[in-house]
Amino acid sequence: MLRTEKINYSIGKKKILQDITVDFLPGEFNMILGPNGSGKSTFLKIFSGEINDFSGSVLYADKKIGTIKKEILAKGRAVMSQQPELSFPLTVDEVVMMGRYPHFDFNPGKKDETICSEVIKRMNLESFKERNYLTLSGGEKQRVQYARVLAQIWEKPVEGFRYLFLDEPLTSLDINYQQEFLQIAREFTKNDTVLIAVMHDINLAVQFADKLIF
Repeated sequence: MLRTEKINYSIGKKKILQDITVDFLPGEFNMILGPNGSGKSTFLKIFSGEINDFSGSVLYADKKIGTIKKEILAKGRAVMSQQPELSFPLTVDEVVMMGRYPHFDFNPGKKDETICSEVIKRMNLESFKERNYLTLSGGEKQRVQYARVLAQIWEKPVEGFRYLFLDEPLTSLDINYQQEFLQIAREFTKNDTVLIAVMHDINLAVQFADKLIF
């Protein structure tokens, strides 16, 4: 499980988060909602390890996040940010393989290639897996980035949990793909996964979430 204890965070004199204590359990689809500027994405960046200058504690299965090596954390924790940037002319195949980088040193192995193929198939990306990523539409890029994130934690761990964090993952998608994204995320909760999404659409949140945090 993931637990935050008395998280406080300020920028200058402006207090963004105050005494946030919450448990996120595996097997549940947790969604964080709130108005713009309320600290949703900041909170996600804190418990994912991107922001470090906060007070309080973030615990992954009783281990403080600061005691977990980044390379170890990256093998079991994947984050899809709001606007992932990529300016290199890579193919869709190559972008998805980026999700496997924490799992190999120099060259991907057969397992990495198999996982990427499975993810590409699950995300219905096979028809343009050889396309230049930069030529894709905004929605197509978002689907590819989601595939990259899923490839990072596709394997169920031998022990412990997987952690999947999604920050406004539906921005460029039409309603059909929004439903597909959330359904695929929900599938992960069945396999020892702590799943947390920052959302704006309360109707989708009520439809898919097991736990809502406002």
